[in-house]
Amino acid sequence: MLSDKTIGFIGSGNMAETLISGLIGSGQSKPQNILCTDVRRARLDEIAKQYGVQTASDNKVMIKKADIVILAVKPQNVAEVFEEATDVLDTSKLIISIAAGVPLAAIEALVRKNLRLIRVMPNVCVAVKEGATAIAAGVYAKTGDIDTAAAIFNAVGRSIIVKDENLLDAVTGLSGSGPAYIFMILDALADAGVKMGLTRQDALMLASQTALGSVKMLQETNMHPAQLKDMVTSPGGTTIAGLHALEKGGLRSVLINGVEAATLRARELGNLFIEKFKSL
Repeated sequence: MLSDKTIGFIGSGNMAETLISGLIGSGQSKPQNILCTDVRRARLDEIAKQYGVQTASDNKVMIKKADIVILAVKPQNVAEVFEEATDVLDTSKLIISIAAGVPLAAIEALVRKNLRLIRVMPNVCVAVKEGATAIAAGVYAKTGDIDTAAAIFNAVGRSIIVKDENLLDAVTGLSGSGPAYIFMILDALADAGVKMGLTRQDALMLASQTALGSVKMLQETNMHPAQLKDMVTSPGGTTIAGLHALEKGGLRSVLINGVEAATLRARELGNLFIEKFKSL
């Protein structure tokens, strides 16, 4: 699907590098079929040396050569990129935006032309090839464009397709911000282990490996989390005592409230980008 496509990256930061590494490492793409741009010449030299990809200092030059353009810049730089390159963008290109928080409506307000747009929300775990990514298609995306985007991001984890772009706010609240929630939980579990007499190193190893093993069981058994929880919970035992304490502390409600708060903030920021780009 991707082997005969030229993939261009506007912005060659950490996320772009992770995707490049995943695409090449998985055999989905060849280095000579990847073209990168960045405002930092030293960064382009570093990427070219590491992965053997092509580089360009001009976004327009890259876009003309690319079949797929991945917008991997910071949200505040999106307007500048499209103002510079709109005249060389058309429906012959698939444009995938991973600019966090920037809705497709904001991009459409900038370009004022029909484009094959796809918006993608990955999370930080793509850095270790275990990313959780959601994909939403714009109005003019062609049949197969979603599959192309999924193939790219499945090279660095797992992806889902959402039919309504508005659901990407919920994705941001759950899996986008989710790693921070998990890191906080693991930190707290390690603190608990230290309180009970374990060394910090041992507590962190046990907490992280427990989380890793639990997730692997969930994915490989395809059982509901409640079923797996019940497998660990003996009548009158230690686990039910611990679960009771967590329920008294409102763990479920706290996590639900956290996802909700992050989702609402993502929605608010997205609306701000739409209004800002409409005024340009």
